[in-house]
Formats: sequence, C-alpha cells, structure tokens
Amino acid sequence: MSENKLTIDSRVSLGDGNSMPLLGLGTWAAQPGGETRDAVAFALETGYRHIDTAKMYNNEQDVGEAVCQSSIPRADIFVTTKLWDSDQGYQPAHDAFNRSMDQLGLEYVDLYLIHWPVENLRNDSWHALEEIKESGRARSIGVSNFSHKHLQELFSHSDTRPVVNQIELSPFLQQPAIASFCRSENIQLTGYCPLAKGRRLDDTVLTDIAEQHGKSPAQVMIRWALQKKQAVIPKSSNPARIVQNADIFDFQIGADEMVRLDGLDDDSRFCPDPLSMP
Repeated sequence: MSENKLTIDSRVSLGDGNSMPLLGLGTWAAQPGGETRDAVAFALETGYRHIDTAKMYNNEQDVGEAVCQSSIPRADIFVTTKLWDSDQGYQPAHDAFNRSMDQLGLEYVDLYLIHWPVENLRNDSWHALEEIKESGRARSIGVSNFSHKHLQELFSHSDTRPVVNQIELSPFLQQPAIASFCRSENIQLTGYCPLAKGRRLDDTVLTDIAEQHGKSPAQVMIRWALQKKQAVIPKSSNPARIVQNADIFDFQIGADEMVRLDGLDDDSRFCPDPLSMP
C-alpha cells in the first residue's frame, strides 16, 4: 500500500489473513441512543467502513442498529468491540461477549479486543477470545492498551498472537518502543485519541503544515497516522467533523514535513499509561 494511493477504502492486512479499514469512526463518549445511531449511520453514508465501539461505551446496541439498518452489505463493514475490565477471566469473558453480541444484534464482529491488561485475568480472557475466534463469531482478536511486557507475557501463554493492539497515538504521543515491538511481531497498531483530544491543534508545526496544504491541523494529524500505516479511529458525532476527518485523501504530507511532525513527540498522554499496570 503506497502512501499516494491512500483512499477511504484503504485496508491493511492483519496477521490472521483478514483485513481492516485504516480509517474508522470511534464512538467513545457518543451518547447512547440517537446520537450514536445517527453518527454511525452518517459515517457509513460518508464512506467510513470501520466502526469502533466497546461494552464500556454503553452504545453497542445503537452501533448495531445503525449497521443493521444501513443499505451497505454487512460484509463491507468492519465492527470492533471490546471486553471490559470487570468482565475479564475465562468464563466471564465468554459471557460478556455473548452480551455484547446480543446488544449489537450481529451474527459476528470483525474484531474483539481485550480493552485493558487486567492483572491475573488477561491470559484467561485471551483463552476465551481464542475460542470465540474459533467459533467464527469474532473474525479477528486482539488487545488494547497492552505494553510490550503484557504482550510478551501473552506470548508465553498462547501460540495465538493478537493481530491488533489499539493504543493512544498522535504526533505528540508516538510510543516508539511499543510501536516498534508491535511492528516486529506483525501486530497492527490502531491509534485512539489521534487528535490529542484537540488540545494541541494550535501547535505551530501543525498549523504551518496544515496551511501549506489548505487543510486543518486535525486533518494533518489523521493523515500523518495513515501515512505511517497506523489505523486511526477519530471519534465524533458531529456530521461536519465526521466529513472533515475523512477529507484527508486528496493530499500527501511530504517526507520533510513527516520528519517535522515526528519531532513533535513530547509524551503528551491523555489516558492511563499501560506501562504503569502490572
């Protein structure tokens, strides 16, 4: 996949042979009910084919309804959901997955993730996810917020590798150690909080590059991630923002500009650091 051929339909191959759209819609903090349903329906109409939810977001039902009511074939839509901390463990994970599927109203999800690496339970949870994948009800399985130490522990307990690790990523938080480890293990990175929660949009490097391309700083941040072959799931329920976040396929950030953006990393983190978790 070359950078100048990126489109809204661009997908990345996963380690299990499946593929995942690089651009997705995040639904964290989208209110249950009409807000989530409308946002997902609008995103699908706009061209998004990757929708990310989680049990903890309390909007799986609304995501599922929007997917089911869409005229887009189910096979063309990539749906991710996640196992929450309080549901971890072997049987609890199975039970939680069943509840998520009931909420979603779907026959399968494309990706099921362990949301956080809960100590003493994550390996039993992973065993449940392996069985869920074998059943076909989750096409792919992976993790979220796992550091290299958590992944190495997982490797020692299972021959099945997660195909995705969803972590906080932006030009201001590039996490080079875990990013490099995942690349070496053929684990695809998906970045959440790709816009640094909007708190760094006035950075002069960002605004300068955005001005050069006639784009917004947010669009530059999303394009930067895609050019690094990171999947990205900017969250929004605002139609104008949903459109703007996808309007990043008519320009390319130059090599020198990518170097400037790479130089912005200052460990600006807005969510807990997985390295602090035992």
